[in-house]
Amino acid sequence: MRLLTLLIISFISAFTLTGCANGSFDTNAALALGGGAVQALTLDEASVKQTATLAAKEYDSKHKVAESNDPCSIRLAKMTRSLQNYDGLTLNFKVYKADEVNAFAMADGRVRVYAGLMDAMPDDQVLAVIGHEVGHVKLKHSYHQMRTQILSNTALQAAAGVGGIVGSLSQGQLGQLATGVVSAQFSQRDELASDSFAVTLLRNLGKDPRAMTRSIQTLKAKFGAGGGFMSSHPS
Repeated sequence: MRLLTLLIISFISAFTLTGCANGSFDTNAALALGGGAVQALTLDEASVKQTATLAAKEYDSKHKVAESNDPCSIRLAKMTRSLQNYDGLTLNFKVYKADEVNAFAMADGRVRVYAGLMDAMPDDQVLAVIGHEVGHVKLKHSYHQMRTQILSNTALQAAAGVGGIVGSLSQGQLGQLATGVVSAQFSQRDELASDSFAVTLLRNLGKDPRAMTRSIQTLKAKFGAGGGFMSSHPS
């Protein structure tokens, strides 16, 4: 608490000096700045993952999720049998019955694959894409992306409660967060790091690690780089 207090004081002091230089002091702006510092310190990883879980459930409710006896679900379950608890992660996999060629992962380990992507390539390449998404979770790209969304949005900041517990978010806010994850533009560095993670994952599972490269080649050949998984992926 002492560190937190000192940080708030330093934020307000800095703002006071700036205000004096201009001949005025904006109390509301200083308090807002201090409040932002509190939220940045208290919005911990557990809170972000809790929010990711709620956002994923909201997004699932807006999409047609394949039943467990659906051929796509059976195929996905077979591919991911060894990934339920991979590398210290607790992962959850589902298929969206949609033609979109995409996949995404939430910070809490929920991975969603679109049927359109599964239809576009063989199992080893689908597994490579899944490994890439798991990489975003393990390397905390998904966590940082969602945390940034929360802290950069005034309405979402207001829902962050004391102690970093994310408060009552509306369905619309949860949907907004989920949409942000699905359309996230990761840096080229993050994308390449997740590719590398996927290559290692494939090797650890006894699969051909070159399937990662083939998956990108397949998507580029069939769909170009204009949307879905390829929209933010480096060439």
